[in-house]
Amino acid sequence: MKKFLEEKLARFEELEKLLQDPSVLADGPRMAAVAREHGSIAKVATAYRTLKDFNKQIQDANDLINGHDPELKELAELELPELKAKREEVWESLIDMTAGGEDSNRTKLILEIRAGTGGDEAALFARDLYDMYTHYAENNHWKVEIMDMNATELGGFKEIVLGISGENVYQKLQYESGGHRVQRVPETEAKGRIQTSAATVAVMPEPEDVEVDLKPEDYRLDRFCSSGPGGQHVNKTSSAIRLTHYATGIVVQCQDEKSQHKNLAKALRVLKTRIYEKLHEEEEAKRSDDRKSKIGSGDRSQRIRTYNYPENRVTDHRIGLTIYKLDSIIAGNMDPIIDGLLEYERQEQRLAFGTLD
Repeated sequence: MKKFLEEKLARFEELEKLLQDPSVLADGPRMAAVAREHGSIAKVATAYRTLKDFNKQIQDANDLINGHDPELKELAELELPELKAKREEVWESLIDMTAGGEDSNRTKLILEIRAGTGGDEAALFARDLYDMYTHYAENNHWKVEIMDMNATELGGFKEIVLGISGENVYQKLQYESGGHRVQRVPETEAKGRIQTSAATVAVMPEPEDVEVDLKPEDYRLDRFCSSGPGGQHVNKTSSAIRLTHYATGIVVQCQDEKSQHKNLAKALRVLKTRIYEKLHEEEEAKRSDDRKSKIGSGDRSQRIRTYNYPENRVTDHRIGLTIYKLDSIIAGNMDPIIDGLLEYERQEQRLAFGTLD
């Protein structure tokens, strides 16, 4: 974490100089990109700079206490507790800001839910997860857009892709990536047997346009007629969009809007997000000595949570958290789980940084 903060501060100070560079000021697009990056890391960088300033003041105070001037020693002893208290406040705010790494302050993300094993019941569970996240978003006053969906005739989802934006959105939802398992009696089960089904969730930070350079020649664009459950046509015009990125092989399609232009805009947002996520994963893989904590791996094959309806229980397997309020959580009151995960990450951050003195 200390290395991460030092890198952010160094980059922030570099950007400060660029914002005063005449050649940058004369270049509109570059100026906009520099200003945007500067603003995106300002909060963390300035807080860390303040922390370092307090460390210097505390060191100076300790030097005076160990010195030979009795008056300065007395003044330093009076000042030291206040300096340490202020440093602790800045430190706690830094822990909150950086829980989850460099993307923790993102205000936009793409959330994908896919039905796993379990047939129709898995698709209905995917619908329940969609309801849970959209209600949680409403509670936090976030904006939710449906980017694409593949619904079933029973009202479930084989897949649904959402765009969610708002304050602290990525920091709070980043640990939802992984396998979610449900244990309950399906409505179609005549003998009352409990069935286990699964769905996967992927949460990806949505990058700014300048962060992913995507040109029309970088992907293939296919237009086709959108369809609904059972293959029936929603409309007869080719409004649905499919994009295939040549370099990575990533395929994205959007058909939720009736307008081809709106579907293309959404598809481009999802494609850029998936490209950014793939590049980010490759960078993480290279940093074998700088792994994320176990709750932040984002591996979709990892079973992270079980929702047991007969026991009204939710268990997050990564941190050993069990809550007997499934009915409340599935209704969107996710704070007990989200807060537990964030607090675990904060403790990991404190251990990674070491002592302040």
